Amino acid sequence: MENKKEIFTAAIKQFEGLLYKIASVYTNSTEDRDDLMQEIIYQLWKSFDSFAQKSAFSTWMYRVAMNTAIYHLKKDKRKVSTVSLEGQAFDHPDIKNDELEEKWQTLRHHLNNLNLLDKGIVMLYLENKSHEEIAQITGISISNVGTRLSRIKEKLKQQISKQQ
Repeated sequence: MENKKEIFTAAIKQFEGLLYKIASVYTNSTEDRDDLMQEIIYQLWKSFDSFAQKSAFSTWMYRVAMNTAIYHLKKDKRKVSTVSLEGQAFDHPDIKNDELEEKWQTLRHHLNNLNLLDKGIVMLYLENKSHEEIAQITGISISNVGTRLSRIKEKLKQQISKQQ
C-alpha cells in the first residue's frame, strides 16, 4: 500500500496542468505564478488528510487551489480587479485557422475585464465542468452558476459586438 506522500505526489502530477491553469489565471507574472503554485501545493498537502471523499478528488483540488489563489491575492493586498490572461493559461495550440485564432484572442482580451470569481467560473466552464461541479468548487449555488454564466456570456457578446 502506498504511503501518504506517494499518493499525494501522484495526485499532484496527475492534476499539475489544472493547478498551473489556476495559478496562471490569478497572477500577472511568471514569478508570481510560481510562488502561487508552491502555495497551492503547500495548502493541498496541509489539507490532504481533510479530503472527505464527498466529491471527486479533482473537485476538492480545484476548490483548494482557487481558494488559495483568491486568498493569496487578498493577503498581499493587491488591488487587482482584472488579471491578464496573456500567459499560457488559455492558450489553445490546436487552433490552426487564422480566423479561429483571431476569435480566440478576442475572447481572451475580453476575459481580462472579468472579476476574479467570474474568471474562475469561465475557466471551469471552458474545462467542461458541469454547473454542479462549478458550484462545488466555487462554493456558490448551482442556480447562481447558471445565472452568472448567462450574464458573463451576454456581457462578452455585447463587448465583442461593440468591438466589431
